[in-house]
Amino acid sequence: MFESVLVANRGEIASRIIHTVRAMGLKAIAVYSEADADLPFVAEADEAILIGPPQPARSYLDAPRILEAARRTNAQAVHPGYGFLSENAAFARQVIDAGLVWIGPPPLAIARMGDKINARNLMKEAGVPVAPGVWEPVPDADTAAEEAERIGYPVMVKAAAGGGGIGMAAVRDETGLRAAFETARTRAERFFGSADILLERYVERARHVEVQILGLADGTVVALGERDCSVQRRHQKVAEETPSPGVAGELRERMLAAAVRAGEAIGYRGAGTVECLVDPATKDFFFLEMNTRLQVEHPVTELVTGIDLVEQQLLVAAGEPVSFTAVEPRGHAIELRVYAEDPVRFLPGPGEIRVWEEPVGDGIRIDAGYAEGNTVTPHYDPLLAKLCVHADTRDDAVRRARAAVGAFRIEGPKTNLPFLAELLDHPEFADGSYDTGLVGRMRER
Repeated sequence: MFESVLVANRGEIASRIIHTVRAMGLKAIAVYSEADADLPFVAEADEAILIGPPQPARSYLDAPRILEAARRTNAQAVHPGYGFLSENAAFARQVIDAGLVWIGPPPLAIARMGDKINARNLMKEAGVPVAPGVWEPVPDADTAAEEAERIGYPVMVKAAAGGGGIGMAAVRDETGLRAAFETARTRAERFFGSADILLERYVERARHVEVQILGLADGTVVALGERDCSVQRRHQKVAEETPSPGVAGELRERMLAAAVRAGEAIGYRGAGTVECLVDPATKDFFFLEMNTRLQVEHPVTELVTGIDLVEQQLLVAAGEPVSFTAVEPRGHAIELRVYAEDPVRFLPGPGEIRVWEEPVGDGIRIDAGYAEGNTVTPHYDPLLAKLCVHADTRDDAVRRARAAVGAFRIEGPKTNLPFLAELLDHPEFADGSYDTGLVGRMRER
């Protein structure tokens, strides 16, 4: 086992990783931008080093600066967290070439899953169900119209190299398709440096369900259960839970088995997630994408399994056996993402945090990136904290979540806490019948 880990990230996920690194008796090294100097993760690390100004391109996305920080601090391993450089195959190779341990999957696995079209093709070969769609980039709007007719409307238009819902749009006719295609190409080129566009069949009232996998050092791939991520705004997740109220029995078994096949097909190592769309009407599921990193929503899996996923990442990266022998889920867990944003329009709302009072009690876990007195800047994602609850049953977990949201007090920046309270009281969420269109229907009212 290596003795020191540089965490190439910020905020709540940096704090989360640092907690486990130190609990394992290893040295935790943080990197931070000028905007983040006063955030909790900087003080929580054993050592912290400034890597640049607030702009991500000049700090957290600047691979040479991060590698130089690793050299200066004699770090032996690098954990990328999620976002930023976590799914950058070139950065993973640079870390390895520098003689450091990369706490993540092999760079080739990252590269193979980074392009959604390539990932679709690989998953089809591996026997993982894939939605009807294209098998190569769509070059122009005319070809897109022809392919959409073949696939059948409605169709989802998305950037082949993208993520985070950027450039995604569901369209129902050729007029909408042509407009969405041009918009997606422009945004894809701007945000991802690639204008390649993918078309897939759009599943009406689908559930977005993902499977947590772990590739072990000996080559074995295991599934640690599924998470329902259907509560989304702008195709971005807001709440997650496990087990999924829309998946059970034989369907769950098929999804877990398919996720394991997906991991085996690319020689996966470490923590990863196979994301799928589930058609509630037919009980079919289709591969959506694979995230070759730790997910934002990993705490709910930890709460029901009792398995520390960051610890397993570190063990696998060191070539050691994992610390568990069986996966035995217990109870139900829900995660609610607390954002500094308008609770109606979901627009970011930075500002100084004047009051920060977290809920406490049995079954409550808060992964926070900020504290009272900190300032939320416009430079980064507005995620403030993840409010997670665990209980014996889903009904009890929902009740616990309602109480925790009501007790979470943040003053200063706008937050989405009022929306989370509204969500928990919504009949579709309360009875578990919701789908990816829930937030849209809530806001239509």
